[in-house]
Amino acid sequence: MVTLTAPEAPAVDVLKETTVDLAASTVRELNQAIHNAEDGQAWTVTNPGGKHSLAVGINAGIAVTIDGHAGYYAAGMHQKGDVTINGNAGVGLAENIMSGTVHVRGDASQSAAATGHGGLVVIDGNAGARCGISMKGVDIVVGGNIGHMSAFMAQAGRLVVCGDAGDALGDSIYEARIYVKGTVASLGADCIEKPLREEHLTELAELLAAAGRTDNPAHFKRYGSARNLYHFSVHNSTSY
Repeated sequence: MVTLTAPEAPAVDVLKETTVDLAASTVRELNQAIHNAEDGQAWTVTNPGGKHSLAVGINAGIAVTIDGHAGYYAAGMHQKGDVTINGNAGVGLAENIMSGTVHVRGDASQSAAATGHGGLVVIDGNAGARCGISMKGVDIVVGGNIGHMSAFMAQAGRLVVCGDAGDALGDSIYEARIYVKGTVASLGADCIEKPLREEHLTELAELLAAAGRTDNPAHFKRYGSARNLYHFSVHNSTSY
């Protein structure tokens, strides 16, 4: 059974603010409780202890704060509302996110926001390998560095990196946009540096502001698809 605590009066605040202690409740009970939640409610999860699949499949306009580290697939299949993790997150953070916001105050492991269709994922620290793999419309802002093979087969959306990027960035990329402030170890197949025009500076400024950052957009470089691999050609066979 979920152990819930809430502030004292007024009664309306009891409905809107709820705490779930995972030292006394299970992850299944937590997820079921937030699936039953109503728009406008705020939830705090204490003692997460790196447990997996925390706050997955949220489909209401609620705010969930996880006070500590989260394990694999935190905020996976996120559809509405906001999730904040006051710690680090494991593999598959916000996988297949559709909309809403997921914000990690620390670092995230590999495959953050994989296959994401929409919404905003903010990682204040570093992200591991394959960040934004196969992204389909999600926006990702990473305050630190990202690992190798990030944005592999990225189809749509924007990836902003305020630190450095690892090897094979944007390998086999389609129409996603990548902005990197630091250095790029190497670019993947069909990924090239592109001009940073005024429209991109405006877009980047909006993304940085949404992530609560003050970086200068003019200090970034833009990367995207050279569009050479859209159609099979035997001359490019070694690049596929």
